[in-house]
Amino acid sequence: MENLGKQTLEPLGWKKSLLWMALAVACFHAAYTSLKFPAAGLLIFGYAFGLVKLCAQSSVRRAFYFGLATGYLCYAPQTLFMWSIFGPLAPVLWLVLAFWIGLFTAIACGAIRRWGKVKAMWLIPVVWTGIEYFRSELYYLKFSWLNVGYAMPEPLVAIGKVFFGMGMYGEGFLVFLTTVFIAFSFWRKIKINLLQVFLISLLGLVFMALMVPMNSKRPKEISLVGIQMEFPSPGILSKILNQALAKNTNGQVFVLSEYTLDGGVPDSLKDWCRTNSRYLVVGGKEVVTNEVYYNTAFVVGTNGEIVFQQAKSVPIQFFKDGLPAPKQEVWNSPWGKIGICICYDLSYTRVTDRLVEQGAQLLICPTMDVETWGRHQHELHSRVAPVRAAEYGVPIFRVASSGISQAVSGGGNVIQQTSMPGDGEIFSAQLRLPRRGSLPLDRFLAPVCVGATGIILVALLFLAGKEKRAAKKNSAAR
Repeated sequence: MENLGKQTLEPLGWKKSLLWMALAVACFHAAYTSLKFPAAGLLIFGYAFGLVKLCAQSSVRRAFYFGLATGYLCYAPQTLFMWSIFGPLAPVLWLVLAFWIGLFTAIACGAIRRWGKVKAMWLIPVVWTGIEYFRSELYYLKFSWLNVGYAMPEPLVAIGKVFFGMGMYGEGFLVFLTTVFIAFSFWRKIKINLLQVFLISLLGLVFMALMVPMNSKRPKEISLVGIQMEFPSPGILSKILNQALAKNTNGQVFVLSEYTLDGGVPDSLKDWCRTNSRYLVVGGKEVVTNEVYYNTAFVVGTNGEIVFQQAKSVPIQFFKDGLPAPKQEVWNSPWGKIGICICYDLSYTRVTDRLVEQGAQLLICPTMDVETWGRHQHELHSRVAPVRAAEYGVPIFRVASSGISQAVSGGGNVIQQTSMPGDGEIFSAQLRLPRRGSLPLDRFLAPVCVGATGIILVALLFLAGKEKRAAKKNSAAR
């Protein structure tokens, strides 16, 4: 390997490269496969460790291909459900997802070779966060599932928010910072006075506790009832709502899934709300023309009138899923400010951030998860709500067309959950509304990392091009 005068890493051979790739893939699947053992999510550190080790290649191109192969072996098995949705297009989408892992290993390898592992230690977490945020939130094929933050156990996400101010992207930053520190063996050379660290940390926690504003008012509570139904006939809706009300006589807001209706709210549902003095949140369509519509969640009040509605902000790519919402607002309900995000919207922090910034104290999420997409798709989707609740500190009530519907506390704890497929299943929860939620600090860190990653990539390409031109010039001079 070319010696650039820096403390670099010994390039890996094929055997070691394949072993580190196997470790990364195995840890990724172990972290994402088991919902029964949340602690298994900590194996995502092994995934990060394997990726960092793979960056020690003899060339940037080789690092890219190893990263691409690792990404494909991680993402394709986890998203096999895409075949049933997109057919032959699915392998292309898997390749798109894998590309971002290849780009990460290529940039990290270039940084190590160019500037040495000491400087790269600080750049690698920035690059990871920048790439993960970009592929999750910013470009057309954005897809936030299967990132590091969703694999972490929800209690750790909540702790990260309270003590470090970090959310899901900050979790990824910290995971890779820790991993790089260990992988590059810096921990062996640094002596730390543990007592001093403990005392400073304790003082920091006390300071943070004192800075938390005290709320003398008792948090308001809301009783919600959800019903799972996939493409129900309109005639049975009032009947199933009566059954739900009979089982939950204290229910205040009843929620049906996305696309429960193939249009606006019929008079039968408005009459039900008026007769029973209950609120109803139901997914349907606000039709613009015969072929154009907004995928909309309607809120019907106790007077039988539509008191609020919110369209879907991010329609699913390649689907007939309506127009993007022209605006986002919160519902000023009798219990407080409630944000409504439809299905996939909950996967995007750039959507949910806006609701929390407007003061949302609860998120209601009507969702369409078709039964034929398979159990694993439903399980992956069910990881989103607990993480989102933990990083904002607000409860979430998510009602899917077929399992897995969830009632999640503001700490990310799932307090009620339905089965899969669970057609017609009814569930309820009493949720406490906090004074307001808050954004984690990584909402500011992640965009900065995107910009920094772009600068790093341009710098590496410029320097490599400059050296190539100089080499050609010297060769011609000879």
